[in-house]
Amino acid sequence: MRKHLIGLQASHFVSETDRKALEALKKLPVLPMLVQKFYEHGLDRWMYVHNMAMSVRCGPKQFKTIYEIHRECCAILDVPEPELYVSSNPFPNAFTGGVERPYIVLRSSILDTLTDDQIFDVIGHELGHIKAGHVLYQSIADCLKPLLEMVGRRTLGLGDIASIGILAAFREWSRQAEFTADRAGLLACQNLETAMGGNLALSAGPSRFSHEVNLDAYVDQARAYQEMSPADNFGKAIWFFMYGFAATHPMPVSRTKEIERWYLSGAYDNIINADFSKAS
Repeated sequence: MRKHLIGLQASHFVSETDRKALEALKKLPVLPMLVQKFYEHGLDRWMYVHNMAMSVRCGPKQFKTIYEIHRECCAILDVPEPELYVSSNPFPNAFTGGVERPYIVLRSSILDTLTDDQIFDVIGHELGHIKAGHVLYQSIADCLKPLLEMVGRRTLGLGDIASIGILAAFREWSRQAEFTADRAGLLACQNLETAMGGNLALSAGPSRFSHEVNLDAYVDQARAYQEMSPADNFGKAIWFFMYGFAATHPMPVSRTKEIERWYLSGAYDNIINADFSKAS
């Protein structure tokens, strides 16, 4: 019963903070050199080959159920079908790679942690990264330290302080890009409780008490975190400057509150009810 959003464009769901952070990233003088070195050394190719060697590719004869969910998500978000893999890892997560040959990797533990409906949200999230053009910058960020060594002291004379600033800019964009991808996840699963419930399941992790989790209590926790007193907000700021600036993802409670805010703003319904196929 999920609606296929034929003609959907990334601009329909990209968050404003993602757009601004990417604009700032593109203004870095060193970015063209990083992109050049990324392709020059074939890093995209090697990352693709390594993933194929270490993971199991899904298809009609391999993990058929997951593959069918994947195909449905691609149809919903109007995205060309990337390759889908499952890898063995006890820590639930998923990621996207492949600039020229996009692929999505689901860790085995995430399949044990989430329901089928929540897997729609996760795959939709990763497809959102692809549709929004995040993969190149994500891949460069994954290889940023060696790339900075390649282009830094020998070419642009970058010191450690400048390198830290570049790394911080990539991390800031990466965090904001997650809000965009979360919106794509919601558009794929098309149920707010499913999207927030998946976030809860990944935040708590798999355990024999998973049946006792309560989504309403978790959403209340997310709201309480956003509405903390000035003294607590000061503590959050100190924590961020000490540790959080290096994080690639926002806090789970922040993501839960933000996807709820976006849904309640009416933007989600506007997209679901739109007919993009008639757009000129």
